Amino acid sequence: MSPPHTTTSSTATPTPELRSLELRELECFLVLSEELHFGRTDERLHVSQSRISQLLRALESRIGARLMDRTSRRVSLTPLGEEFRRSLRPAYDALRATVESARTAARGIEGRLTIGFQGTADGRIMRAIDAFHARHPDCHTEIVEIPLCDPFGALRSGAVDVAVTLLPVAEPDLVLGPVFAAQQQTLALSVRHPLAARSGLTAEDLAAIPLIAPDAPAPAYWREAHAPTATPEGRPIPAGPCVSTLQEGLTLAAAGRGGMLLCRPTADYHGRRDLTFLPVTGLPDSVLGLVHHPSRDTARIRAFRATVTETTNADAPTNAGDSRNAEAAARTP
Repeated sequence: MSPPHTTTSSTATPTPELRSLELRELECFLVLSEELHFGRTDERLHVSQSRISQLLRALESRIGARLMDRTSRRVSLTPLGEEFRRSLRPAYDALRATVESARTAARGIEGRLTIGFQGTADGRIMRAIDAFHARHPDCHTEIVEIPLCDPFGALRSGAVDVAVTLLPVAEPDLVLGPVFAAQQQTLALSVRHPLAARSGLTAEDLAAIPLIAPDAPAPAYWREAHAPTATPEGRPIPAGPCVSTLQEGLTLAAAGRGGMLLCRPTADYHGRRDLTFLPVTGLPDSVLGLVHHPSRDTARIRAFRATVTETTNADAPTNAGDSRNAEAAARTP
């Protein structure tokens, strides 16, 4: 006799506790675990403190243990609560991104996409944005300058959806997408500088020129890539002023306070009478890349990423971008 036919499901049957689980309970727990304060949590969630307590008790009842210790004066996570928060956050963010992606796909590409750029939104960036508008006219784009000294902060805070930033990008919580064509480095110098009359420089010439560098909170490896402290042969390069913006750096260069490394398109865009821009050989080319936070990988971001790839001669991240990242990693202690 043949055995009775059985079917198995790839999805486990949820327990009674999980069948009635509300996402609001998880959201409440995550916000309270960040704020550790009922008053600030109710301001963020727009619910009463009694409702927050109710949601938290319901979640703890499902799990069968306390996730938080709370008194009239303080709120703190239990060891289990800490572990639960670490596991829950990426799963919750992924779920929200999946729902948002499905909603966007159902509507088509619309809404708002905020694009960050560093220093100059040059022709390469604007061509990609124009092409995106032509393909997705119902999606409004905002273009926001992000500080030279903080290439990744706006992505982490959610102030921008995507950012066109200078490589290298060695941030484990961010995703590097397509990269723009590599460009030669130039050095912005005052026209009064003794080397200003030359047609070009080598990387070894930088040992005689203080380099203007991006300030913190830019990561040390990223600042080293854009204002190296030594030439390829190991000669020390003098440190110049640290700046927060490109315009601040160009102003200091024009005042004779040092030189500033820029890619060729940025140099062409910012031509001014008190500066000269000399090509520099012997340095890695300058590369821009499109970066986003994985928890906000929406249909809008994917559509813009595809447009960048198609309109700017973008290479895969494993080419110029990976090389630039590897060189920076080798210099990072």
